[in-house]
Amino acid sequence: MSDVQTTAAPPEFADATRDDTALRRFLHGLPGVDQVGVEQRAAGLATRSIKKDSKLWAIDTAISMVDLTTLEGADTEGKVRSLCAKARRPDPDFPDVPQVGAVCVYPDMVATAVKALDGADIGIASVATAFPSGRSSLSIKLEDTRMAVEAGATEIDMVIDRGAFLSGKYMRVFEEIRAVKAACGSAHLKVILETGELATYDNVRRASWLALLAGGDFIKTSTGKVSPAATLPVTHVMLQAVHDWHAATGEHRGVKPAGGIRTTKDAIRYLVAVHEVAGPAWLDPHLFRFGASSLLNDLLMQRRTQLAGHYSGPDYVTVD
Repeated sequence: MSDVQTTAAPPEFADATRDDTALRRFLHGLPGVDQVGVEQRAAGLATRSIKKDSKLWAIDTAISMVDLTTLEGADTEGKVRSLCAKARRPDPDFPDVPQVGAVCVYPDMVATAVKALDGADIGIASVATAFPSGRSSLSIKLEDTRMAVEAGATEIDMVIDRGAFLSGKYMRVFEEIRAVKAACGSAHLKVILETGELATYDNVRRASWLALLAGGDFIKTSTGKVSPAATLPVTHVMLQAVHDWHAATGEHRGVKPAGGIRTTKDAIRYLVAVHEVAGPAWLDPHLFRFGASSLLNDLLMQRRTQLAGHYSGPDYVTVD
């Protein structure tokens, strides 16, 4: 498919990726998702309450997991620099607030983010591969990826070809992910499934495993441009996939829900799901991220509330 050097699947799954027939057999041989069961479990875990001391820890943990994002056609260098300043010091009045996990921008804005974040231990993520549709040739997708990496991106968020996946062309999707992974070099690859277009939990499970087999470092729910975006039940399915992957291979892979997560209450519900479905090891920004923009504002307001004992309101934090 390409002259790019790619990474083979782990030995445990080499036979599953031998050819299109083997890959189809493997993916359709995965256990079906119990729709009622996963939705009930997600709803049940979402009712868990967290005590005050634990809530402050949860808020700080969530802040450190935010991929602070701007992906608009009207993005400017000034907007990206402002976003990077907020990533460095989310709340200037409280220097103990952790930095965010990464700033996520379009490839042409990566160089601006690199300069603005010089010296900071903050990831520089860039969407690529004809985001958000993924409708382009492989050569263009690879060039898009290389452009972002050469500009300094340390993380690449790619979109799968949903049309190919839904048509059952699994090997085409698999080889494309592998080629993009190779083009990433040392940058981490997050594979966006766009779960709102996959229609069923079984498809989400198959797409998750396909991305993991192809070498994705993270599996990500959504571009944020399609509704529904991230949901708790879908994230449960993806967390179960990385948990099962670790059980089979010993490798840790990450999960990133993106789109529609706006409040601290939402974020805490996701952290509970991470702990209960994948395991405590995934409560780490290297293994779990939130794709968000407005979420950080609410986390900062709620953090001030926890410390001061009263609601501070939006006037006390910068609003994007």
